[in-house]
This record gives sequence, C-alpha cells and structure tokens, in this order.
Amino acid sequence: MTGVLPVALEEATKAVQALLLSGKEYICVMRLHDQTPEDRIRTILNEFCGTIYQRPPVRASVSRRLRTRRIYYLNLLETDGKNVLFRVGCEAGTYIRKLCYDMGEALGCGAHMRELRRTRAGPFAEGEGLITLHEVSYLYGLWKETQDENIPRKFISPMEKALKLLPKVYIRDSAVDAICHGAHLAAPGVLSLETEIKSNDVVAVFTQKGEAVALAKALASTEQILRMDHGLVAKSQRVLMSRGVYPKAWRGRL
Repeated sequence: MTGVLPVALEEATKAVQALLLSGKEYICVMRLHDQTPEDRIRTILNEFCGTIYQRPPVRASVSRRLRTRRIYYLNLLETDGKNVLFRVGCEAGTYIRKLCYDMGEALGCGAHMRELRRTRAGPFAEGEGLITLHEVSYLYGLWKETQDENIPRKFISPMEKALKLLPKVYIRDSAVDAICHGAHLAAPGVLSLETEIKSNDVVAVFTQKGEAVALAKALASTEQILRMDHGLVAKSQRVLMSRGVYPKAWRGRL
C-alpha cells in the first residue's frame, strides 16, 4: 500500500488516538476473477455503501470477530477488463482487501485487491500541503546546514492539525492546568463549544488561543452542556499539554 501516512513526533504522539478514530479514503484496484458488466459492478458498489458487517481477514492485527463498519461513499472510477478502479471513503478500521473479497462474492465471480493507495487519513489528504519522505530528508539536511528555523515549518505541522475533525470544547484559562493534571472538565470551565456534540463522543479540549489541552469523552450533548451550570461535562482521556504552561488556578486534590 502507498499514500498518506501521518507521522507524529515527540509529544504529538499523544494525539495519534484522534487519527486512529478518523475516517480514511482509498483508491483501490480490484481484480475480478471473471468478466462482469460495468452496470452490475456499479450496482454492487452502491449496495455496499452505508453500514456493513465485516470480519477481519485471516492476516490481521485484530481478533476476527464480526463487526460493523461505515462506508461513506464508494465511487466507480474506471474499468479495464477484469480490473476495477474505485474510490472509497470509510470508517477507521475498515479492511479494503476484505471489502474487495466481499464484493466479489456479491458479484458471483470472486475478486481480490490488487493495488491500494490511501489518499486521506483524517484531516490529512493528498494535494493539501503533504510532502514525500524524500522531501523531508532534503529539508532536514538543509536545516542542518543553515539552522533556518523556518525550514522545519515546511514539513512539520502543529499537533492541533491532527484534531481538526474532532468536535471542540474551548475552556477558560483558569481550568487549563487542572485538566493538565488529569482533572475532568466541569461545566464552569467551559467557555464555548461546537455544535453536534453527542454523549460519548471523543472531543478535543482547547484553550481560548486554540492550543490543544486534552482529548476527552463527552458526558453530555451540546444542548445539555449549554444548560448546565455545574457537574462534569467531559471525562479526560489523554492529556496533550504539559503541566505548568498555564498558571495553577485550583486548590486541593483533584
């Protein structure tokens, strides 16, 4: 497989959880085991859009239990004999080689994945400022020679970019250090939030300046949080900001 691969450095590895939860997009070449009319192929691709059941393949890093995954779109791009080129947007954890096998079974001819390219991983997509490893190597060497501080910015993005697709909760400066020490987020600490937050959603907690503080699990929906004046609204799962960046504004045990 080739394509987009986000790489986290140092403290930014704490945000990898957000990327694991984010959707993916792939361009795939599926090889059919027999000639099949294009209209039949298009019909089957449409049938696999939505929620599907999928059991991971034999060679997989997870247990082979039946699970559901969401296929957001499945677009036929081109056919060439037994080769089928398609674009698929899917939920994280979807196995495309198993998707090809299942579509081959539905077509009645059998199929397997021949080539695969990841074109999007969460907020990172081809053609949107991404660079190759060869370019990283060149720019790193240039930085070692010149020590120009602007060069690393050409191939290293802020950690906050990895959280772009998560719903966000903005908190008061007085609540930041408590969250950094592992406290859960209470209603008085919330300054503003994005709509469409649902209970149990993973949310990104940000400062007023747009700095990532933590990943948390929402304990209430947007509508409920807006009505709350006390109580917990989110349970901290992963602290992203170092302690002491913001002054301590709490007392006693957390």
